Amino acid sequence: MPTIPFIIVIAIILLLFASYFIVKQQTAAIIETFGRFTSIRQAGFHLKIPGIQRIAGRLSLKIQQLDVIIETKTLDDVFVKLKVSVQYKVIYDKVYDAFYKLDYPHDQITSYVFDVVRAEVPKMKLDDVFVKKDDIAIAVKSELNDAMMDYGYDIIKTLVTDIDPDPQVKEAMNRINASEREKVAAQYEGDAQRILIVERAKAEAESKRLQGQGIADQRREIARGLEESVEVLNKVGINSQEASALIVVTQHYDTLQSIGQQTNSNLILMPNSPQAGSQMLNDMVASFTASNQIGEAIKNTKTKKLKE
Repeated sequence: MPTIPFIIVIAIILLLFASYFIVKQQTAAIIETFGRFTSIRQAGFHLKIPGIQRIAGRLSLKIQQLDVIIETKTLDDVFVKLKVSVQYKVIYDKVYDAFYKLDYPHDQITSYVFDVVRAEVPKMKLDDVFVKKDDIAIAVKSELNDAMMDYGYDIIKTLVTDIDPDPQVKEAMNRINASEREKVAAQYEGDAQRILIVERAKAEAESKRLQGQGIADQRREIARGLEESVEVLNKVGINSQEASALIVVTQHYDTLQSIGQQTNSNLILMPNSPQAGSQMLNDMVASFTASNQIGEAIKNTKTKKLKE
């Protein structure tokens, strides 16, 4: 006899546990009575009649994401794989439609994504697929919104998150890109070499200009020094021709002295006899004398012609 009340107590406890349930935040619970839809319960604590009512299912009201990978062909006959990420959620006011109208919403969304992508991508070349991926995503979202709204699903956003061409095509694209970069690098290198050559030529021209200016200044100073030397010799009774010859002979011996100071010099000065200085002086005096005579003769000839 005492076991009967104990069984009743256990039954009452089990009944109490079966008569309530809790719905989590951002979740909707579908309640059926004898297999027929009764109500939708939102987040919180709820009661139901055990054995008569049951929880047919629960739907998350959070934003969910479905990744779909599609392989298709472009306008230029390149096979490419696209990864399309679809972000969607159950509409709060259409939980009934979302639960009862579709058994497998993921399959339905995937079918629409395949249909739209395989209709849009074959119209584009491979390069355009990369550039216009946002257009593909917008087309997918528009098509899905029109189709899934009636089933209680709202498409929040669609993203083309990956574009993966055939490996051989990617390798060819990388080679093209590398070739273009090498071409640009060669152009820059050529420009740099051209600038270097131009600047080097300018520097060389400037150097030669300065060198020529230096030589001209040197010769000018030499001439000025010779002129001063002749004036000094004239003051002591030596005429200009003799002074010039004396200066030349002096420079000759200075040259010999300079050559003698170079131990490793291979220079040979011709003539180099002891009489070379005297001979050079005599030749220069004779040359100057002959030159003056020729000049006087030409001057006299011009004067005679003018008189005639």
